[in-house]
Amino acid sequence: MPLLCFASPKGGVGKTTLAANVAATLAAAGARVIALDLDPQNALRLHFGVRLGDPQGWAPALLADAGRALNWRAALRRTQSGVLLLAHGSLDSGAALTLAMALARRADILAEPVREMLADPGLVVIVDSPPGPSQALAALLPLADRVVTVLLADATSVSLIPAVRDGAAYGADLPPAAVGFVLNQVDLRTRLGPSVMEAARRHLGARLLGQVYRDENVAEAVAAQRFVADYAPASRAAVDIALLARTLAGGLCEGAAPAAPVPRPAAGLAWGVPA
Repeated sequence: MPLLCFASPKGGVGKTTLAANVAATLAAAGARVIALDLDPQNALRLHFGVRLGDPQGWAPALLADAGRALNWRAALRRTQSGVLLLAHGSLDSGAALTLAMALARRADILAEPVREMLADPGLVVIVDSPPGPSQALAALLPLADRVVTVLLADATSVSLIPAVRDGAAYGADLPPAAVGFVLNQVDLRTRLGPSVMEAARRHLGARLLGQVYRDENVAEAVAAQRFVADYAPASRAAVDIALLARTLAGGLCEGAAPAAPVPRPAAGLAWGVPA
């Protein structure tokens, strides 16, 4: 089933927030979803209610297994949203360097577990990758159905489009069809906003997967540790995120997710996962 890698050539663009909200939207629509955090900042977990001081995750587990392939089923966490979470986990700088070196030598210690996930025909895997190139992202790029590049709706981000279109910003050669784009924090009321959107549409065409309106409800939802669709379901951003989720599901899955969340199923998870 699909592997969607949320990526960006630079940080601070709202990539993690969008990855978490799309994962939750697909889960609310009935999909089984694993959210995998590759970013050493370890922030994806906070969107799913994991406490700040919790150090657990796949990266420390992988290092503890001394180079053996990740036991991903044991590292999964069930979240209230229905999403199954593989948090990155906390690493100090030395451990992070050790992990990067291990992945450079043997990408399969991460790639092979993800192949196992993708063998499940009813599963969607959403990855939150660190900004720019990384060994963890490089391990998964050959498996990705779509690299969802998140850019801010500003002139600087639009100038990065040529470097991203072929995957150069991620240190890999990718088929053009594999790279899609999302413009975040779009505001057509500003002087620059319409020009940025027009430039993005002109350069990207069908590869522009969607845009998310600059909406104060997003920051408020993050502060409240809630998803935008739950915090402000009628907001512009909630509608935009639902449309993005539907576009991604419709392009890669047999059935598209509905444009708005539906009640989550009470059961039907494939594995026994600790709370």
